[in-house]
Amino acid sequence: MDAVQSQSVLVAAAREGDQKAFEALAAQHRTMLWSVCLRVTGNTFDAEDALQDTLLAAWRNIGGFRGESGFGTWIYRIASNAAMSIVRSRRDTALEIPENLVAERDFAEQLAAADVIQQALKSIPEDFRVALVLRELCDFTYAQIAEHQGVGVPTVKTRISRARRALEAAASAGAF
Repeated sequence: MDAVQSQSVLVAAAREGDQKAFEALAAQHRTMLWSVCLRVTGNTFDAEDALQDTLLAAWRNIGGFRGESGFGTWIYRIASNAAMSIVRSRRDTALEIPENLVAERDFAEQLAAADVIQQALKSIPEDFRVALVLRELCDFTYAQIAEHQGVGVPTVKTRISRARRALEAAASAGAF
């Protein structure tokens, strides 16, 4: 049985209320879901909330999954919506880094680079940020992003292009 067939069997079982099947589906996508939530929200605390909201919403709504798109596409959409909901509700929350963080130089450099990227992502408009995250982290097609955002493909291409330019400008200027 290939991966698509296996996923179809798990989806069918989850629709029937099989919690283990849903857990298996979620486990296949957990890392990418976490990445989406983290990149959209900008901090681990909100990302954890968004991931939990995603999994709860997906479990509650698995019966409504029609299979017109892949399960991954469907659950990534839920994740980006959950993350955006938290961002909208907590716009004034600052990025928190523990004060007692003791790290090796390589880890510290990686953390600093990640912080620069995260701060740059926060500086661009949210529609642009979501489009860029879905394209770069989730490998969504332009059509999938357009459907998710309720706009046309040319608008998505423009948003991603502008997001990349704004991200590069913000990161190089250090304007945070």
